[in-house]
Amino acid sequence: MVTVDGEWIEFSFFRPSACKVHLAGDFNNWNHQQLPMARGRDGYWKARMRLPAGEFKFRYCADGEWFADYAAFGVEPGRFGLDSVVRVAPPTTPPVLKVIDMRSRTAHGQMAVA
Repeated sequence: MVTVDGEWIEFSFFRPSACKVHLAGDFNNWNHQQLPMARGRDGYWKARMRLPAGEFKFRYCADGEWFADYAAFGVEPGRFGLDSVVRVAPPTTPPVLKVIDMRSRTAHGQMAVA
C-alpha cells in the first residue's frame, strides 16, 4: 500500500513472517539493499521517503524474493515481472491575489500624481 502526502511517500507492505524487507525502484536504480523497511508490530513493513513530482516504479524485496504492490497506483510489466507504480503530483502553489488601492487612481484609470 502506498500513501502520498505531497512529496512524502509512505510505503507499507504486509509480510509478518519476513526477516528483512527492502524497497527498490527506479528512484534508487533498483538497489534491493539500499532502502531497508522497518517492521511494525502489526506485520506491516514501512518506509517513508521524499520523491519529486513524477511517476516511479518499485517493488518490495522480502528475504530475497520480489513482490509487486497491487494496492499502489497500479502495476506495469517490467523487465523481470510486474512493477508497482506510484505517482507524485507536482506541488500546487496558492493563487496570487493582487490588491490594487483604488484610492490612488483617477476616474479614467490613470495614476494620480501627488
